[in-house]
This record gives sequence, structure tokens and C-alpha cells, in this order.
Amino acid sequence: MVKGFAIGRAVVMGAATLEVAHYRIQPEDVQAECQRLQTAVAAAAEELHNMASGLPADAPRELAALLTVHGMLLADPMLQQQTCDLIAERQYNAEWALATQGQILGEQFAAMEDEYLRERGADVRQVIERVLRMLSGSTALLPLLDGDHADESLIVVARDISPADMLRLRGARFGAFLTDLGGPTSHTAIVARSMNVPAVVGLGHVRSLVRDGDMLIADGSTGAVLINPSAKVLDEYHRRQQAYADERAALTVLRDAQAITLDGISIRLEANIELPEEAAVAMSAGADGIGLFRSEFLFMGRPDLPGEEEQYQAYASVVRTMQGRPVTIRTLDLGADKTLDGEVTVATNPALGLRAIRYCLANPELFSTQLRALLRASQHGPVRILIPMISHMHEVLATRQAIAAARAELDARGQTYSDKIELGAMVEIPAIAIAIEPFVADLDFLSIGTNDLIQYTLAIDRGDNDVADLYDPLHPAVLRLIANTINAGERAGKPVSVCGEMAGDARVTRMLLGLGLKEFSMHPQQLLDVKKEVRLAHTNALRVKVASALNRAEPIDLAALAA
Repeated sequence: MVKGFAIGRAVVMGAATLEVAHYRIQPEDVQAECQRLQTAVAAAAEELHNMASGLPADAPRELAALLTVHGMLLADPMLQQQTCDLIAERQYNAEWALATQGQILGEQFAAMEDEYLRERGADVRQVIERVLRMLSGSTALLPLLDGDHADESLIVVARDISPADMLRLRGARFGAFLTDLGGPTSHTAIVARSMNVPAVVGLGHVRSLVRDGDMLIADGSTGAVLINPSAKVLDEYHRRQQAYADERAALTVLRDAQAITLDGISIRLEANIELPEEAAVAMSAGADGIGLFRSEFLFMGRPDLPGEEEQYQAYASVVRTMQGRPVTIRTLDLGADKTLDGEVTVATNPALGLRAIRYCLANPELFSTQLRALLRASQHGPVRILIPMISHMHEVLATRQAIAAARAELDARGQTYSDKIELGAMVEIPAIAIAIEPFVADLDFLSIGTNDLIQYTLAIDRGDNDVADLYDPLHPAVLRLIANTINAGERAGKPVSVCGEMAGDARVTRMLLGLGLKEFSMHPQQLLDVKKEVRLAHTNALRVKVASALNRAEPIDLAALAA
């Protein structure tokens, strides 16, 4: 769940709907948008006609019949009319309206008893995808949905939303996200948190219970979702929404306050970001630096790979924005549910397969391009390189060799970079947390990724809502691995941070302080909540309490730490 309240109309989305642009048009633009749809339909019909005319004599008869069926579907005036109705009634752009209409038709065909008619649903989907392709070739960048032009907030309801789809939806400023699948640290929740948008994930069957246009209340604090509530309930949640906003506003007085505990221990509070423009948000929240820049989001939701120059500009913009504060950039953490467009994961278990540093070392050209861009960005301010999913020392050695090769290439070009770039590793595989000594000795810093560390330690898929109740950040085994890593860092004089979702959860701030943690990295919106807890904590007292609790079999009692 992602905290906050949202009240608005439901937008039920299938996979195809998520893949298109979403924006609201002005009432005076409805006719032009319908015309744009009609032009795309005509272009698709012409393409089908040309394909049918150019079929070779020995082409299968079924192919000609299929093209004829698709042509008839395109010619059906109801397809255009009903889509135009959506454009007029909801002020959707043409792509959004057509994808929504396709979803409605698909559900109608799927419900038909006749098997032949049910199969025609696939033809409808293919026809709509053809028109969407025509629209994408002529779509201009129009104003996105904003509060000045939208009468009501919109709440996305979907079975699941991939990280790439979340990026596509980022600019539309939806009020909340509700999904059937996912867990508290799934990427839907993580990206929603970075957008400062409430989210309730792992609801099971919400998509089958909600219809487009239903009035919804989403309570990201409790996970409650109310469908078509009464006026009295709406009034109550409007009050709660305002109270939550007032509470957030009151915290802003802490923005420029130092994060120092009652016993004088200074704590670093840094920010996690997905995209370069979020660095400005981190600065405005008073972050001490960027503790985690998830660079893979630059690569997702696009048909091509960013080149060295594009990556350099993105990294350099973050470094410049942070004005001398350190910027920790994680190398590509692709794999599992974060894949490049057009790339299909075929591993039996993607979370345990070719991902993160394994993927990069298996794709040296891709890795080298990123490393050169990272090195070049270091001329603008302090940059730290963070390697994800390290489990063997030979991966650290291979990474150092790749960095040395990237330096040599830049030297040959005469391009500048800083000689003072620190190299660190994510501690997210239990193996490195258990055998931590050689890693902490060789590396400059460590960053504990609690999301995956919990997943791998407890054998729990963090995106699977069926086992979400077993995903326990306070499990004694997890806490001992975190403590082991922090203690090793203290002995070696190397900084250790936590950049997983635990770092931004104010409920566990005191527990992490009790483990000896002095560096937290989280989404900018969580900084003030955590800073408040830091300023009320007495670290030495907490360390005694937590050390005692670690020897027990049951999870730590957080309430006892606040006493």
C-alpha cells in the first residue's frame, strides 16, 4: 500500500489500454479527435486492402478470408461511433477511447456461448491494435490531464501494472492505482510512491468488481477501497483527505532541520529516484543526496536503447541539480519484471536468473556504454557507482575491470571524468550478507536493498499477493542479516545505507537506528516522516533494546522501541 487518500472515477484498464497514451482533451477538440480516429481507421482499411490485393496466388485461402473479416470489422460504423461517444462523453484522447472500446468488445465476445463467435474476439483485438498503430504514427504531443481541465480525479484499476506501464502513466497524474496483483514492495507500489500517488495492490479481484466510471474511494493507509459510496461516506473521506493533507503540510517545518538524534548522532537521509527530473523533488525535500538512482527506468517503456550521450546528459543533470551532494547511481537492474521493450523473459524463475549485474556482464557493450556515461557525469559532482545483485567476489572484480576499460576508452577520446568515484554493492542476496567481510574490505560502501533481501531470505515472491502476508521485514533472520552488514561496515570504517522500502517506513526507523544504521535512502515524500522519528530517538538506548530483541525467535516489538 502507498499512503494517502484518493476520491475519483474508475478507469478500468486491460493490458492494451495501458500501452497507449492517456490524456484528456478539451470539449472544443472532440470533433477534431474523432476526425483523427476516422483518418486512422481509413489508413488501416487501406493497408488491409493493399495486403489483400498483393497476396500471391498460392497464398492460403484462410488468409484472404481473414483479411476480409478484418476489413468488415473496420467498416462497421459502430466501432467508430462508440469510440467517438467515449471521446465526447469522457474527453478521452482517441487512443485511450479506442483501447477502452476494444476492452469492452473483448469482454462481450469472451462471454458468448458460441465458440466461433468467442474466437472472433481475437480478430477485434487485432483490428484495434492495427488502428492504434496508425494513430501512434500521427499523434502529436498534446496537453496531459491536469487539475485545471479535469472535473474529477481518475483512479486506475488494473489486474497488474508493469514498471514500464507505470512510466507511461506517470505524466497523466492519476489520483490512485488499484491492482489485483502485487505486494507492498512490488514495483507498482514503489513507482506509485515515487509519484506521490496512493496505491492499493494485491486486492485479488477488484478489476472484476469495478466498472468504468464508478465512483471510488481509495484509502492507501488501510488498504480499503469503497465502490460507489454514499454521500455521507464521501463527505467523511473528504474530511480525512483534508486532514491528511494538513498533516503533510505541518511536516514541512522539518525540511531544513538537521536529522540528529536526542543523543547527538547525525543521520544522513538521502532520496531514491527513478528519473532525472525527480532530483529537483529530492532537493526540495531537503535530501542529503541521492542514495539510489534506479537507472533502468531510463531504458524502459521505449523502443530503443539510450545511447552514451543521452545517458550522460541524464546522469549529469541529476549531479548538477544536487549541487555537490553525493549521487549514487545503480547500474542497470534489468530482469525479473523489469525488461526492455520487446525483450521476453524465458527463465524458469526470472528473479533468480540473468538479471542486474549478471545481465550487464553478459551484455558488455550495453554495460560499457553506461559506465562511460557514469564516468563522464562525475566531472559535475560526486558520483558513486552501485552494483546490484552481487553474490560473488569475481563479479566485483569483473566490474572493476569493466570500469577500467571504460576509463581507458574515455582517456583515448580525451574526455574528462573524476578520479574519485566510489564503488559499492547492493546487499540484497543473503550470501553476501552472511559472508560480508571480503566485500566490505574491497568496496567503498554498501547499500542494503531490503526488498530483495527479504524476498530471497524468506523465499517469498515480493510481487505475489498470495504470500504477501508472509513477507515480514521484521523476521529475525532478516534483521540479523541487516545487523551483520551494518556491524561489518562499522568495523571496517565503511558506510552502510538501507535503500529498500524499509528505509522510508517511519514505523521501523527506530528499529533501524537501534541496529546502528546511520544512512537511510527513501522516496523524497518519506523524508520528513523519517526525520521526525530520528529527532525523537535516543540511539544508544535503542541499540541496547534492539540487541536484546535480536536474540529472540519472534519479530521485534516496534511499540516497545517507542516507549
